[in-house]
Amino acid sequence: MITTDTFKRGFKNGISTLIELSKILIPVYIIVQILSASGILNIIAEFCQPIMSFFGLPGESSLVIILGYFLGTYAALGAMAAMELTAIQITTIAIMLSIAHSLITESAIVKKLGISTAASISARVFFSVLMGFLYFRIFGG
Repeated sequence: MITTDTFKRGFKNGISTLIELSKILIPVYIIVQILSASGILNIIAEFCQPIMSFFGLPGESSLVIILGYFLGTYAALGAMAAMELTAIQITTIAIMLSIAHSLITESAIVKKLGISTAASISARVFFSVLMGFLYFRIFGG
């Protein structure tokens, strides 16, 4: 049965989740804006443009991919929010990061399961790159 207590608990949990996510999203968003304003993001973008073009992504999206691979999807979302990307580009990044995200954290879990960490990371990154490439070639190119 739904009571006012249920709504109070839900509201409290929602606010708690908002605060936890904000601790990641807001700093990453601000850092990306600072990198953009300082011109450093442009340098990163120019350097990474040849690689990112295989996925139909702008060079600066390499920052989103790296953050997602190492820190997680919420860090990637914070960086992505600071950029102007098309729906195809956002979907490409989403596909890539759904396959390979939080590699450091999840590698610790995989290791405890007795699975090779190197094999796990290699497979996840390989399939992430492959699916990003295929998605762009099928739907974006």
